This record gives sequence, C-alpha cells and structure tokens, in this order.
Amino acid sequence: MGEIRGLAPSEAWLIEQWVNRLSYAVASMIGDAPKAMIGTALEDSPPGEEILWWEQPFSVSPEATFWLGAPSVTWNTIGNEVLKSAGIDDADNANIKSTYLEILNQSLSGLAQSLSARLRSEVTCSEGREAATPPGKSLPVHIDLGGTTLTIFAKASKTLDDLCEKSVATAPAAANSAPHRADKRNEAGDAPRGYPKGLDLLLDVELPVSISFGRADLPIKDVIKLTTGSIVELNRAITEPVEIIVNNVVIARGEVVVVEGNFGVRIKQVISRTERLRTLR
Repeated sequence: MGEIRGLAPSEAWLIEQWVNRLSYAVASMIGDAPKAMIGTALEDSPPGEEILWWEQPFSVSPEATFWLGAPSVTWNTIGNEVLKSAGIDDADNANIKSTYLEILNQSLSGLAQSLSARLRSEVTCSEGREAATPPGKSLPVHIDLGGTTLTIFAKASKTLDDLCEKSVATAPAAANSAPHRADKRNEAGDAPRGYPKGLDLLLDVELPVSISFGRADLPIKDVIKLTTGSIVELNRAITEPVEIIVNNVVIARGEVVVVEGNFGVRIKQVISRTERLRTLR
C-alpha cells in the first residue's frame, strides 16, 4: 500500500490488515470477496450523515483501540447481503445491524491475530461497543459489494499505532543479539539438536493452544434461533479423538483425561506435515 497523507506507516499497516480480514469474513458468508480500495488521505466524517461507530479495544492495552464507522447504507447493505445468502429476505433492522456487527467482529478478531504475530505476544479483542465519533480524522475504505460502492471509516488510536511502530523499531536489536543468545542457549542444551540456531529466538514465544471436540456449520437463520438449552450436533462421534490446535493448525489428536480436577488431553497421535496443511483453518 502506498504512502497515505497524514497517516503513519504502522497505522496504514493496521488498516490494511483489517481490510484483508474484512474481505475474508464477507467472502466466507456470501461466497464472493468484495473488492476494497483504501483512501489516499485522512478525512472528516461526512457532515450530516448518520454513522454507526464501533470502538474495539485490544487486550494489549486499555488505550489500544481501533474504530470503524459505517454509514447506514453500508451496514444495511452488508447485513442484508449476508442474511440473503442465508435465505433470509425479510430481516428487520435489528437483525441486519447485528449481522453486520458479527462480520465486523470477525474481521477484528482477525486483526487481533495479525497484531499477535507483529507484537510477538497474544492479543485478543476486549469487549467492543458502539461509540461516538472518534477524535481526529479517519481513513475511508471503499468496498465494492455486488456493484455497490460502500464506505467504512477506519482509525487506530495513538497507543495502538505506537505499539506497532515500536515492534518494528526493536526488531533490528533483537536480530543483532541473535548469534550471542543462540550460542548460549545451544551450549546449555535448550534448543533441540538439528534445529537452526535462529529457532532459539522463538522458543519462548507463546502460541495459543485449543482443543476441538468437533465442528458444525449452521445457517445464520438457525444460529439466530439458538437459546439456552439448544443442542448443536457436532461432526465427531463421542468415541473419536479430539484435535489439538496450535495457532489455527491441527498438530495432534488425543483423548480427554482429568488431571487433579481439571480437563486435559493425552496426545495419542502427532499428525504429519502434509496432514497439517490439509487441516489448516
């Protein structure tokens, strides 16, 4: 992405990452990825136009916030298109709005994953909320959805921008200290034999590990009907092993056990690299 007037490179990176995640989230619902074009300069919100602003904090800091603003035509069109693809043609405004916000939350969860990789620490979405217009100007992102051009305004807080900027600024120092750190850890026997020396720098990086008991695909019209006591049937029999997922990749399968009153998983099979690629989520 080229330089944008009034926008720091780290904030431009944040917005570009979010745009990519939004396109993926919409495509997963309607089957076609919308074309997106990022504006060339920061702008004020259009005067007199009602905009739905969403404020999304991230776990890395209470002030690490990302704002997204959609005019009514934007959130109405996106919400309607997603619901129509699910066979719902007569949704009311409340369902349309909640569907749009669900898509927005999916894209922001994806942005949190991009932040985790950049900051080398797990970042998650804190509780988001509707908000007033954020301070300062925002960047318009134009989305072509089914021949209709829609606009969403995006803005990152200074705290979030600074965190991303510092993560790049500190990278060369870490790289320069790599040979010394690698040699010391190899002498101590911390790194597995046969692995590249550079891997030592990553051995303390934490990765999210989750256990999957099964999955289910439900139309939005069925998801909306879910209430307390509803049962969702999964795609795995009760006797089948569960999957151990690291950073969205299935790496092993095992059985559920109880360890001192807590659930755990005993690994029974570590899957091959080829199969890992097939299970990439």
